[in-house]
Amino acid sequence: MSIARASDYDLPRLATAVGESLRLIGGLEAIVRPGDRVFVKINHLPPPSPPERGIITHPVFAEAVLRLLKSAGAEITVGDEIEPGATDGFSVSGFRQMCQRVGVRLINLREEGFVATECKGYFLETVYRSRTAIEADVIVNLPKLKTHALTVFTGGVKNMYGTIPVNLRRRLHGDYPRSEDFSRMLTDIFSGVRPHLTVMDGIVAMEGEGPSGGGLRDLGVVLASRDAVALDAVATKIIGMDPMDIGTTRYAHERGLGVGRLDSIDVAGHSIESVAVRDFRLPASAARTILSRIPAPLSRFAVGQFSVRPRVVKQRCTACAECVRACPTGAITIKDKTAGIDRGTCIECMCCHEVCRFDAIVTELPAVGNAVSTIADTVRKLAGR
Repeated sequence: MSIARASDYDLPRLATAVGESLRLIGGLEAIVRPGDRVFVKINHLPPPSPPERGIITHPVFAEAVLRLLKSAGAEITVGDEIEPGATDGFSVSGFRQMCQRVGVRLINLREEGFVATECKGYFLETVYRSRTAIEADVIVNLPKLKTHALTVFTGGVKNMYGTIPVNLRRRLHGDYPRSEDFSRMLTDIFSGVRPHLTVMDGIVAMEGEGPSGGGLRDLGVVLASRDAVALDAVATKIIGMDPMDIGTTRYAHERGLGVGRLDSIDVAGHSIESVAVRDFRLPASAARTILSRIPAPLSRFAVGQFSVRPRVVKQRCTACAECVRACPTGAITIKDKTAGIDRGTCIECMCCHEVCRFDAIVTELPAVGNAVSTIADTVRKLAGR
């Protein structure tokens, strides 16, 4: 895989960096032939948001990749599975305008439907997958480098979750609320729609309580690989984590779906050390993965304190009801123009936190968990991890 540098979303500079990242892994011609039907999977997390929020794959980043694919003679379809609304989500994000400018097809994956396919996964035996993705000759995966309140990190493997229907995604959140099980399920999905090329937007990343409520962090990197698992492993090392602490990376590696161990990954271009950051803010859930490696009985006590849960900040709530629609168990209701969470029904899947665009739903730990989290974060920084 490769690491290239790009300081911002200036198209000419970004095109040079993306082109270099692809050259370092053998060139686009080794992956795409003239006339190939190429499906480009972007990260267009609902509800829609403008690119400066750092929640979605930046449309200019995608444009740099698309122009190279057009030069290779590909027949391109760009898409993600998003819910229709009163406004055109692709226009809000800028993808509609960008794809028209480049002259490529942009679709909501539900437009072409989903097909029931055999999965043979750890949990899933069959799953509905995007017809567009299934019928493509080549899948190009364009994830955004972000943290995630439930899975700690979201990258190349998790981005393929968007190739299944949104209602099914909600149901699976309810079926597998534990981070470990949810990560195994994500690996099941990934096993059936493995991309041929993954190029990660790491120009401006999201740290803290991602994938939508965190802070923005300038990293200035473009990562490219034919192995999405290897790419995720390198990305997590750049932000200071052990790749094997990320469930999707660990389980995909164990299943032979990619390489997750750094000592088996060849990195071209810039080194990991030259672009790594030591003070990247991780989500609260990261402390649980770190402390799980502490010998018992301390680990049993510590890990038990890391049940991350959502909390409504009433002053920020606009009663938009996106959280109500996203909740797989119906735990959220709007009362007196404010969202409320029923603790008895909440399964702590963090779907509400993921869709809130007003930072009105935040994550919190029990008091003991907060204290241990601070200690774990300090240990991680001192260790240079």
